[in-house]
Amino acid sequence: MKIIDVKTSPKYQVKIAAGLMDRLGEEMLAVLGKPCAVAILTDDTVDALYGSRAEEGLKASGFTVCRFAIPHGEGSKTLAWWGKMLEFLAENRLTRSDCILALGGGVPGDMAGFAAACYLRGIAFVQVPTTLLSMVDSSVGGKTGIDLPQGKNLAGAFYQPKLVLCDPDLLSTLPEETLLDGVAECVKYGILDDEPLFRLFAEGDWKAQLPEIIARCVQAKAEVVRLDEKDTGCRQKLNLGHTFGHAIEKQSDFAISHGKGVAIGMVMAAKLACQLNLCDESVPRRIIACLERVGLPISADYSAGVLLSAALSDKKRAGSKITVVLPEAVGQCGLYPVPIETFAQWMKLAVE
Repeated sequence: MKIIDVKTSPKYQVKIAAGLMDRLGEEMLAVLGKPCAVAILTDDTVDALYGSRAEEGLKASGFTVCRFAIPHGEGSKTLAWWGKMLEFLAENRLTRSDCILALGGGVPGDMAGFAAACYLRGIAFVQVPTTLLSMVDSSVGGKTGIDLPQGKNLAGAFYQPKLVLCDPDLLSTLPEETLLDGVAECVKYGILDDEPLFRLFAEGDWKAQLPEIIARCVQAKAEVVRLDEKDTGCRQKLNLGHTFGHAIEKQSDFAISHGKGVAIGMVMAAKLACQLNLCDESVPRRIIACLERVGLPISADYSAGVLLSAALSDKKRAGSKITVVLPEAVGQCGLYPVPIETFAQWMKLAVE
């Protein structure tokens, strides 16, 4: 088992090992101290695959369990469905000594975490991510939230889990397209500051090394979160590809998934960096080749004007400025806060 300490306030551990789902009750008992009521918050796809298994494991360790599933997909990451989550918790009379289990990918994980942050002004929650994307990114670091019609993750809270359990065996049920969403985030970590990890996707057999890749990405994120828990400094680098990617997702009405949007967004960021002479031509060329090798898209047919409008509602905007993450080399990126007027010009360069 690989155990990674996330040194936030409060601290917690991310555990990575095959078979952790079958030790769910024991692991939660160890961090919570005694049995309590647990509300499993998930989506309908994950509930069908793992809901009963998780419930049985918890009951075997003395927990009482209730389950609530939202429809799968980004379209359910709404105020309305989040409100139903809160109502479910209240109807089942969870108290501050009880716990939420966020079971699933990024959507139910973000929503369940936000529910945990707000219900009774905060109760404990545990993350059990079931997708590669949520294992390497959204389940770690305490970002929770929901989408609004104006943009992604515009309402939320920083709220850390008590524990994160990553069982790589759960990835065996993922469709290839869903697995690739997580691959995009893994490639992102490589571009940020781990060129050997990037080369693994560009040249190697990454599928044979998923547990090690998960641990490597989680360790990288844990270190960034330790330095900047509330996303005001270096943690913003984790947004590589996201400013453009979120705009693409929104414009497609989420027909283009998060990972694929980020992949396209990273290509746009690399092309922009090259146009601004922040990197040489080999950087976008290498990134494009890597993404194509693993089966991720590298472009979307949207105009600069359309994407600009979507990007300006992004939560990363601060007043009249927006911070863009640009690669200076594979394994090195910089933060570039620019006025909106400059960003509008940059968007045109990125789309060209």
